[in-house]
Amino acid sequence: MEPVIFHIDVNSAFLSWTAIEQLKNGSTVDLRTIPSIIGGDRESRHGIVLAKSTSAKTFGIKTGEPVAHALRKCESLVIARPDHAMYRQYSKQLMTLLRTFTPDIEQLSIDECFLDFTPIAYQYKSPIAGATLISKTVKEQLGFTVNIGIAPNKLLAKMASDFEKPNRVHTLFDNEIEEKMFPLPIEDLFMVGKSSSKKLHELNINTVEDLAKADINMLTRYFKSMGRMMHEYANGIDDSPVERPLPKNKGIGNSTTLPKDATDIMTLKKVVKKLSFMVGIRLREEEKYATVIAVQLKNNNFMNFVHKKKLVNPVSSDDDIYENACVLLKEMWNGDPIRLVGLRVSDFTDKSYEQVSLFERVGKSNERDKVQRAMDKINKKYGNNTIKSAALFEEDD
Repeated sequence: MEPVIFHIDVNSAFLSWTAIEQLKNGSTVDLRTIPSIIGGDRESRHGIVLAKSTSAKTFGIKTGEPVAHALRKCESLVIARPDHAMYRQYSKQLMTLLRTFTPDIEQLSIDECFLDFTPIAYQYKSPIAGATLISKTVKEQLGFTVNIGIAPNKLLAKMASDFEKPNRVHTLFDNEIEEKMFPLPIEDLFMVGKSSSKKLHELNINTVEDLAKADINMLTRYFKSMGRMMHEYANGIDDSPVERPLPKNKGIGNSTTLPKDATDIMTLKKVVKKLSFMVGIRLREEEKYATVIAVQLKNNNFMNFVHKKKLVNPVSSDDDIYENACVLLKEMWNGDPIRLVGLRVSDFTDKSYEQVSLFERVGKSNERDKVQRAMDKINKKYGNNTIKSAALFEEDD
């Protein structure tokens, strides 16, 4: 299916979070309902506007302008000081809540993130239904609202979330670019700053459509590589993935939703083999050995099962991960049709050790590690899949 990416942006984050905190502490006035801003000091009139309420916006108050200018526009303006420690706590709560929907989240700033909806799309009637549920859950559990942009890539998702606010869900798919994005002023295009927009206006490029249809050679002549990027963005082109950061020493995992339900052990083992390969590469890139392994299964009724165990010997090779995962798989699978398979390793150590009995050949895991790391070096130098396990080849390969 076509990728579906969400961009989730808190509406007037600093002001919303300050308002919620004040209400918790007994305030009878919600800053979000009156002309108000976050930032600066009324008496000294120093500082700038960090966030503004919707009603403050009607007075022409803009984010980033001096507080003194804002007070001239609205004498009754209420000003609250920022509390960045508190904002970080609200941001953490938001990201924690969003990860209950999917772990595939890339935080862009304290109040916005990208969410890869593609792997979980099958759980919802539509992307809009999924976004609406997320928006509703955030408001009910955390007390503030978000805008959500839905698109096939990160760029378009961010552009969509900036459409009408607050508390809205907007789509911007490829067939909507001409209608929804082309008429926008060039300043509204992501990554077009003040100096770039000024030069574009001098070239009679005033809208996103003008930029999308401009001569690429002319743009690169004036803006170098930035010109090509702006041209691609104006045409809705962006292939950057949602990059989920790896928490240090917490865990490495991958999961996959199957094109059709798996009903036999060999199919499940084949999926586990591929996941072991993916997890193993990331584990060795971190130069870690795992001492805990877990397998996740989700059946066709969306019931989730996780089975894990502590390993006697730390592992990093694909084969060691696979063999242990297969043991867990046999122990946990009850024959239900399986829709999703996941694999995760955790509890890392920097060194490998091996406990063996008198009848086992010493160094089996270490030999596997050496072979695996040699394969990694070849693949890194000559490209992914230059060399890999025969079990990972499809029948058509």
